[in-house]
Amino acid sequence: MNSLWNDNDAKAFIDDPIQLRIYTSWLLGRNTELVLHGGGNTSVKVKKKNIFGDIEKILYVKGSGVDLSSIEPAGFASVKLEVLEKMVLLEKLDDVDLLRLQRTAMTDSDSPNPSIEAILHAIIPFKYVDHTHADSVVTITNNEKGKALIREIYKDRVLIVPYVKPGFILSKKVYELTQNLDWSKVEGIILLNHGVFTFADDARTSYEKMIHIASMADNYLKKQGVFNSIAKAEPIENLLSLARIRHQISVAKRDAMIARLDQSPEACGFANLSDVDSIATRGPVTLDHVIRTKPVPVILKNDIEKDIANYSSKYKKYFDQNTDGNLTCLDKAPRWAIWPEHGSISFGQNLKEAGIVADIASHTMRAIQLGETIGGWKPLPEKDIFHMEYRALQQAKLPKKESSLELQGKIALITGAAGGIGRACAEALYEQGAVIAGLDINPEISEIFNQQDRAGLICNVTDDKNVQEAIEFIVRSYGGIDILITNAGIFPASQSIEQMDAETWNQSMEINLSSHQKLLKTCIPYLKHGIDPAVIFIASKNVPAPGPGASAYSVAKAGLTQLARIAAMELAVFGIRVNIVHPDAVFDTGIWAPEILESRAKHYGLTVAEYKTKNLLKTRVTSKDVAAMVCAMAGRVFAKTTGAQVPVDGGNERVI
Repeated sequence: MNSLWNDNDAKAFIDDPIQLRIYTSWLLGRNTELVLHGGGNTSVKVKKKNIFGDIEKILYVKGSGVDLSSIEPAGFASVKLEVLEKMVLLEKLDDVDLLRLQRTAMTDSDSPNPSIEAILHAIIPFKYVDHTHADSVVTITNNEKGKALIREIYKDRVLIVPYVKPGFILSKKVYELTQNLDWSKVEGIILLNHGVFTFADDARTSYEKMIHIASMADNYLKKQGVFNSIAKAEPIENLLSLARIRHQISVAKRDAMIARLDQSPEACGFANLSDVDSIATRGPVTLDHVIRTKPVPVILKNDIEKDIANYSSKYKKYFDQNTDGNLTCLDKAPRWAIWPEHGSISFGQNLKEAGIVADIASHTMRAIQLGETIGGWKPLPEKDIFHMEYRALQQAKLPKKESSLELQGKIALITGAAGGIGRACAEALYEQGAVIAGLDINPEISEIFNQQDRAGLICNVTDDKNVQEAIEFIVRSYGGIDILITNAGIFPASQSIEQMDAETWNQSMEINLSSHQKLLKTCIPYLKHGIDPAVIFIASKNVPAPGPGASAYSVAKAGLTQLARIAAMELAVFGIRVNIVHPDAVFDTGIWAPEILESRAKHYGLTVAEYKTKNLLKTRVTSKDVAAMVCAMAGRVFAKTTGAQVPVDGGNERVI
């Protein structure tokens, strides 16, 4: 592991200790072998003049739950050092009083809660203090002979502290152990089963001490040849079973969950280990992970439903055995899974959450194998894991549930998503919390939706292979399909039946009807395992009220409506709702080219402006109006409705 310190970057902050603290925090936080997702913390001690003109010693310490990799000044809590130094002298201090006292000592009430390690940062007599959960170090300490190995590697260059509960108890323990310590002779503190502290009076030295300590552990592992023990295997893909797994996890969680599949050779190799049931279920690498991952993963074998149900039962037993009677059991759903022959799966209510779990799972699988090779993987006992999982200060680190987002965790597929109604639907569904995959033949779709939870896929919906590959990508990436908005279509130029050429007719039937049937057929197996699955067909006012010159379009949309009606009857037994929207006069869509608009207005003897508001309400109908109805059909409002046909047209006498 190499130091990433750069003199040119650092010189801009050299006279600002807080900015320098931020710089080295980034260096630590962006190295996932040191810090993962909100773990670790850093601090700097400064002198500041208060409002009364008095000079005070202030500890700027990372706020609880703030990510070191992107921390800014607002992410640090400023706490009076004198108060923290007095707190360690107390005989006992529970978490409630710890938090209260730390907050009352803050100089900025708008700052986040100080790290639970703030007292420990305060009593280490150096300006800069760094704390990480370095993978290599924690791997070695989570071992049958962890303390002996640490002593072998570092000799007397580090202070070794046995595991105690982080926060006040840990601070008190370190305070007692360091009363007669010659700080000049130690490079850092290693907390068994927890992590590393380094310190210095300048930021670079403290940071590079951390790199040095982690590197020594890395080098020890390399000398043992343990990296050759990382198992690798090729995956077997079964996307339908992945959708089943996601469904069962969502049922156990009572919330729609995203499933992120890791099919890497390393994940598959770990999943295929003969003793994976034992080594994967002993506990997390560090207790900071448990609020994200639960104590252990679920091991999936041949009976997915039974395996997940058994996990939930075991979790309830774990809770009952460790609770003091004053706690409420959290949900019993696993956050990651080991799936032999297939890899691992991480679960979250959104892709960010699932991604955090995936990162932790990847590091965990690696650490377990290395630990087994050097003497036996042995994390902390169940009781310690439980206390950390149910610790209020830890749970407070997690983001609050976005209860207002009705479609949180749902996976939506929208065709014709590059513009008009399709794009509006995709954006509206996303705003309600859904992960979206937009399909369109327009190459711009890949730029329009190019974020992890908004995928734009170039797809010709009349090409069976294109459609199959797109659906497989969606399931492989997110775990399934819950919402299908089948919208892609064209509006042919006006032609009478007598004038109709075969190409125009056939193209309309292929795009406006047949492609929807093929798409639905391909999606049905996954929709059967969807979470409250819903299909919404975008049809047309032309179904109940066709006009002359539009037979190719109207007949295809009528067939599409009939397809949807039959689908509603066939799929109801699987809990799949199928509803239909009949838009009219939605002029902000691609099918309404200026010449078509002028032609239709002329046909009715109207100006273009009059034609746009020729409905009963004399109002403009937009793509967003249609999208709002689509969101309603995908959500709770239409939870008990299937086979409905709803006009979004401002009112039409012929339809009414």
